[in-house]
Amino acid sequence: MVGVSNDAVNFLNSALGSKAIKVRTIMILASLGVLVGSVFSSGMMEVARKGIFNPEMLFFSEIMIIFMAVMITDILLLDFFNTLGLPTSTTVSIVFELLGAAVAVSLIKISANAGDFSDLIEYINVAKATQIILGIVLSVFIAFSVGALVQFISRSLLSYNYENRSKWVGSIFGGVALTSITYFILMKGIKGTSYAKESYDLLGGTTISAFLESEVVMISLVSFILLSVISYFLIFSFKVNIYKLIIGVGTFSLALAFAGNDLVNFIGVPIAAWQSYEAWVASGISADMFSMEVLASKVPTPNLLLFLAGMVMVITLWVSSKAKKVTKTEIDLARQRDTKERFEPNFLSRGLVRFSMNLSKYASAIVPSKLRDKINSQFEVPVVQMSSNKALELPAFDMIRASVNMMVAAILISIATSFKLPLSTTYVTFMVAMGTSLSDRAWGSESAVYRVAGVLNVIGGWFFTAFIAFTACGIIAFLIHLGGPTAIAILILGAILILVRNYVSHRKELEAEKNNDALTKAESQSVFGVVEESSSNIAKASKKIKAIYSSSVEGLGSADLDLLKKNKKTVSKLSGEVDDLRNDLFYFIKNLEEDTIKADISYTHMKLHTNRYI
Repeated sequence: MVGVSNDAVNFLNSALGSKAIKVRTIMILASLGVLVGSVFSSGMMEVARKGIFNPEMLFFSEIMIIFMAVMITDILLLDFFNTLGLPTSTTVSIVFELLGAAVAVSLIKISANAGDFSDLIEYINVAKATQIILGIVLSVFIAFSVGALVQFISRSLLSYNYENRSKWVGSIFGGVALTSITYFILMKGIKGTSYAKESYDLLGGTTISAFLESEVVMISLVSFILLSVISYFLIFSFKVNIYKLIIGVGTFSLALAFAGNDLVNFIGVPIAAWQSYEAWVASGISADMFSMEVLASKVPTPNLLLFLAGMVMVITLWVSSKAKKVTKTEIDLARQRDTKERFEPNFLSRGLVRFSMNLSKYASAIVPSKLRDKINSQFEVPVVQMSSNKALELPAFDMIRASVNMMVAAILISIATSFKLPLSTTYVTFMVAMGTSLSDRAWGSESAVYRVAGVLNVIGGWFFTAFIAFTACGIIAFLIHLGGPTAIAILILGAILILVRNYVSHRKELEAEKNNDALTKAESQSVFGVVEESSSNIAKASKKIKAIYSSSVEGLGSADLDLLKKNKKTVSKLSGEVDDLRNDLFYFIKNLEEDTIKADISYTHMKLHTNRYI
């Protein structure tokens, strides 16, 4: 549940950001994709059994310490990031937790046998672990580059007036997008199931897996022609918006790829532990003498367990409030229009932006002026004349970018799944979205340093996740080795207390957001309505200021440190609410029509006086 709460944004953000489909429809499509994808993930379970360590070098008692430490660390780490509302990678966390626990247990065993540190290489699957880690790191650069390239080509061909293009243009784009999604998700995904190894007379006696690998060109060509014709028929006969269809299919497909690739992060360890337990019970050998070489062989995962895990993931999608909290960061960083920037610029973001601008100048000098003017005309964003409150409700980006985000991310994740690499879906979807944003010129001269700083902060958080996962899991494995069942009981009790504390803290935060005394953003459709809302906000702010002043006097008079600390938090919260309103006011006025500016002077004065008073 904690894993899905963090990763749900990976396949929901493009659809939510474009607002092409109703939220309820998006959730239904994602749920169906997760259910189907969970059945396709059987082959990925091998990573938890033998992807990081060599199981034949460990006994049952030792491997259970590894699995126990991984479960405790993973739940606490992911719940911590969910509570903060920060996206992290469940793949990176599970891989580095397995690595940290395996290294700790291996070093303990080497020390007990008077071995040398160099013997560690015999316990750790260095080749596979290195391949996994390099695949995760490279996915950051590959996803960003491919996303930027595909978005540049798509925008250059379709522009922002894509809905006014000829029907055949939309059908070709739909054919390419749907073909990519269909083959790499639905076709490649089948390779992860037990049915892919069976032979069928319809395929000439070959297996599904062999047929897919040998007939790539034929399947892709036939799919492209067929889906292009279907797309043209839907556009011409039924007036279907093909881009909405792509986003809908992409949501389903990306959720399918997510479940097929990331389900191992959620249930791979407990299933491996359960199968280890079954093998040990059947052996009749003591726990500290039974070798776990049984994990080195391929053990199929029951489809029933995969389906039940998929059901838990679906339920989490619908009921988890923390899943909704993690969504905002990526959408804001990818937003086409100005918004309140969450991250502050730093010297690194300024340096990268300055370097990119200089590089762009040199590249522009090489490109012929006519071609450059043609490309620039394709990237001109149409001006939408509407009142500011409606401008704030506009999608974060258009359907072309959402379609590209879906298509590229789904393809990359599916390729990794077919090669049994636990590619980070968080890294891929986030970096694809950032690459398409940069290529789509969403990062302007004013916002670029903020957006780049945000991307760097998120990536830095990912490396922090790897370090914490490795270190914490190694320490927990060492504590379990020292304390045995007593240490396990204490660690589980501590984990439960931390989870309860985080849950209570999150509930209080949600209740505070629903507080009637909280300052509210302008939502009215008229200037007069906004003035009325501002009057209500000023009244609420005055009431809070009075309470703050009274508490300050009381706390200082009675030397009540707890009351003063609580009062300080209240001041910071109110200051943040006023800052948010002030920033919203900037974008409100920026989008005002010429004849309404004078009418809004009173609104501006009231807001500024409120802020000055606080």
